[in-house]
Order: sequence, then C-alpha cells, then structure tokens
Amino acid sequence: MKILDWYIIRKFIGSYVFGLGIFIAIAVVFDLTEKIDGMLQRQAPLSEIVFDYYFNFIPFFANLFSGLFTFLTVIFFTSKLAAKSEFVAMLGSGIEFRRLLVPYLVAAGIIGLSNWVLASWVLPPANKERIAFENKYIRGTFYYSKRNIHFQTQPGVLAYLETYSTPDSAGFRFSMEDLRGGALSSKLMCDRIVWDSAKQRWRMEGCTLRELPSDSVERLTNLGTIDSALGFTPEEFGRPLAEDAALLNNRQLQEHIDRERLKGSGGIEAFVLEKHNRLAVPFSAFILAIMGVSLSSRKVRGGIGLQLGIGVGLCFIYILMFRFSLTFATKGSLPPFVAAWTPNIVFGILTAYLYRVAPK
Repeated sequence: MKILDWYIIRKFIGSYVFGLGIFIAIAVVFDLTEKIDGMLQRQAPLSEIVFDYYFNFIPFFANLFSGLFTFLTVIFFTSKLAAKSEFVAMLGSGIEFRRLLVPYLVAAGIIGLSNWVLASWVLPPANKERIAFENKYIRGTFYYSKRNIHFQTQPGVLAYLETYSTPDSAGFRFSMEDLRGGALSSKLMCDRIVWDSAKQRWRMEGCTLRELPSDSVERLTNLGTIDSALGFTPEEFGRPLAEDAALLNNRQLQEHIDRERLKGSGGIEAFVLEKHNRLAVPFSAFILAIMGVSLSSRKVRGGIGLQLGIGVGLCFIYILMFRFSLTFATKGSLPPFVAAWTPNIVFGILTAYLYRVAPK
C-alpha cells in the first residue's frame, strides 16, 4: 500500500461515513415526524423510543442504503479528483488504471464486509427490538386470521388447526396424524390447545387418540387433558411480516428454511431471498465502486454536476431493479437466487463496458 492508496481509502471511507450520516439524520427526523402521533397516543416511554427503536433504527437504515452511498461517494470524490486533474496526473505518472482501482476495492471490501456482518449477525437482534417496538406502539395488536391451517411438524406427521387465537395463544379443533409408516397409524384429536409459556409446552384439552395398528383392531382412547411439545410454537402464528427474515441470523435463517420446507409450508421465498441477499448486497459494493470510478474518472467541463446526476439516475435504476426482483421472487415464480443476483449481473455487465471505455 502506497501513500496514494491510503489517500484514496481515507477519501472514500470519510466521504461515505459523512454522506450516510447526514442521510440517516434526515431519515430519523422524517420517521419521527411520521410516527410521533402513534407513539404519543400509545404513551411510548422516551427511553424505549431512543434505545429500543432509534438506537436500532440507525444501523438498519445504514445497512439498507449502504450500496447507494458507496456509489455516490465514489462518483463524488473521484469527480473532484478528475476536475482538479489529479486523476490525469496519476495516470500520467505511469500508474495503470487497474492499479488505481486497488484502494477503491479495498475500501469497498471494508464496507461490504461490514454490511455482511451487520446483516448476518448484528441486525437480527436489533431488528427484533425495533419491530417489537413498532408492533407495540405503532402497528397495534395482531390477530391471526387464517382458517383450516395444515402443516407438517416432522416427516410423515401432519397437523391441522381449524382456527388460532393470537391473544390467547390457543388453537381450536386440533388434530395430528401419524403417516410415517406410509399409512395412517394414529390420529390425535383435541378440542383445544393452549400454549403454556412456563413449561414451554402445549396443554391439549378434550383429546381423543385413534389408533389403527395394521395387525389388530382399531382402538379409540379418551385422553382428556395432556401436555406435549408437538413440534411448533406460537411464534409461527405471529405477524406475517417481510421483515421476519431479517430477525434471524445466518444459522437461524437456514434452520427456519429447512424447518418450513419440512412442513411443506409455502411463503418461504422471502427467507431464501434474504439468505442470498446477505451475500449479493455486500458484493455489490465492488461492482458499484468500479462503476463509479469508470464513470467519473474522466475530466468534463461544467464540474461534477452531470456525473452526479448520472450516478443518481443509475442508483435509482439499481434500486428499482432490486425491488422488482424482490417482488417477482416473493409474489411470482422467479427463483430467489436469480432475483438476488440479477441486479449485480446486469450492473456487472454495464460496469465492464464503462471500465473498457474509461480513460486509461
């Protein structure tokens, strides 16, 4: 690493932190203006507003808009270098253009690694506190409204609930069928199940066990009230938010995906997409850094306004493409892996073209 490398890295990281910090301050003001009425109406304590919500709101937004500010930062300070003929001097001294990209890639790597650590391990517990605050003081009480709920708790064991009451953590008309031998061997039927938070088990009331052994006569046993774990918890009937995937760290996210696939549940696309995005979004820092340098290293008349305008336009196209991919993956038939990496692939091709035509 040379003095010039450290100079570019300091410029990159410093401009990134400064620009992102200003944006987050503005975002906090707008968010507070929008939500203050609900907070006051539900009497949210000031300590919870500051520490449970905004203390976790800031890293969430910093990670969300990191790619945008990576690109704008590169364009901003590289355009200034080009406007002062510093980039021309660097190339004229014999430094190759691809060698000048090294400090940019190092800084992009620092930002991308930070984003990956944040999204994978730091933000999930922070998001839990932030969303819990929103559910309590902004969104209000959630009621599970689906009826006739079918799911699989383990291979060959099928469960059914007619309805579920969120405030009571209770399910009605519950049944569980054992098909692990390839045929129905037993069926447990209960009038009501209620979650016991102290025992971390379900209390099942009015239960009847129907057994169908292959070598004997069918038996019907009245069990009354019994306790059992059953293989699922009330959290699985919670508020169906897209942010649910962001509440899980990498290990928990993979375990959830495997568990839901085992149950045969639908709607896991958002979780699979989150898994791929946690790698694709940090990787985009390298693509956006190279694109920014290639786009803004040419000295142009009229200052840096045109280059910044082009940069902002490309950022919005990237965000729009990302949102379209997200929608098609969660609501359509686009595979989550393709949805996560399509913006990077498209912008990677554009970056390769801009790199080729950049002044060297």
